[in-house]
Amino acid sequence: MPCPDRLIRIAAALLTDSRGRLLLVRKHGTESFMQPGGKIEPNEEPRAALLRELREELGLTEERDSLIYLGTLAAPAANEPGFTVEAELYRLVSDRPPKPAAEIAEIAWLSSDATTTVTLAPLTRDHVLPLWRSRE
Repeated sequence: MPCPDRLIRIAAALLTDSRGRLLLVRKHGTESFMQPGGKIEPNEEPRAALLRELREELGLTEERDSLIYLGTLAAPAANEPGFTVEAELYRLVSDRPPKPAAEIAEIAWLSSDATTTVTLAPLTRDHVLPLWRSRE
C-alpha cells in the first residue's frame, strides 16, 4: 500500500471516439503519454475534477452523465519519482475535437490494433491499455 504522503490522487478518462480510437496526452516537459485528466483538488469530487481537467486541458465540455466509472487503478507516477498515482478512471466516448491547452503539449490517438510507438506512463501501459483492448 502506498504511503499517503507519496500518493497523487487523480481523475482520468479512458476517452475514445466513435471509431474506437483511444486519446492520450503528453504534458509539456515530459516524455510519457497518458490518459487525459489530472489531480483532484481538496474537497473536489473525482467526476467534477475530471470534467474540469478536460475543459482546461483539451477544451472539451462533457456532460457529467457521459462519464462511466470504471474503478480505481494505481501505478508508479510517470513524472514524479518515488510517488504513486491513484486514478479514479472513467470511460468517455466523445467525437468532440480535443485542442491541447494549458499544460498539454501533444495528443495522440491510438487504434486498438496498432503497435504503440510512444512512451507510455506506467498506469497507461500496465492498466489502461489492457483494459481498453479487452473491451474493444
